[in-house]
Amino acid sequence: MNLPVPPGAVDFGMQGQFGTVFVFVVIGFVFAALALIVAKILRPSNPSPAKMTTYECGEMPRGSSWIRFNVRFYLIALFFIIFDVETVFLFPWAVVFKQLYPLPRLGALVFWEMVIFLAILGLGLAYVWSKGDLDWVKTLVERPADEQGEEEATTP
Repeated sequence: MNLPVPPGAVDFGMQGQFGTVFVFVVIGFVFAALALIVAKILRPSNPSPAKMTTYECGEMPRGSSWIRFNVRFYLIALFFIIFDVETVFLFPWAVVFKQLYPLPRLGALVFWEMVIFLAILGLGLAYVWSKGDLDWVKTLVERPADEQGEEEATTP
């Protein structure tokens, strides 16, 4: 939207608008750096072995922090994020759908697009559920002897 330039003002055009944004970005970075520097100068610094240990919910840490986590933790977190983010799309869609519903063809198109989207999400959830990836505690599956290989089968 081009507004008329008041008398006596200089029109910088698009470069002037980008320049304004650039100035605000630079001011933001300077403000953040200044806040970090002032915080470093003003904070007390008296490290002790108790302060340098890892805080784990009030429990004293035992062992190394470099342990392997079960991959199920990451899978459950990943599935939660995927389905949570996808359901966030429902709210803006509902607002737009309310406005588009009265329109003869567009309302039906938007509705069936969301039905297909939710069906794909439902299929994904059914697949993950059928694979057992939503179970936190899995049982060990014994493999039949023919799948174990000849080396294990012939070992006494």
